Amino acid sequence: MKPKKIPLRMCVGCRESKPKRELIRVVRAPDGAVSMDPVGKKPGRGAYVCRQESCLTRAIRQKQLERQLEVQLTPEVAEALRQELANLPALEPEAT
Repeated sequence: MKPKKIPLRMCVGCRESKPKRELIRVVRAPDGAVSMDPVGKKPGRGAYVCRQESCLTRAIRQKQLERQLEVQLTPEVAEALRQELANLPALEPEAT
């Protein structure tokens, strides 16, 4: 049997390619609102970031999220993203 292909995405903070399931999608909705998308199914333009706060902080500080999402991030939105990341449940290991 052929092994299942694992999709890879690049973290905009640390610039490392990782399996898509290990990353969190940050999405800019069609109405312009920016939020976390832990499931990865919200409509809109997305960018991926690691589950570590350091990667999110680096992506915000270096304006990588602004470039990828094509939107200006206000300090309030940046803080809301940090809070959402802190409140996310831990990643469960996959059963094989």
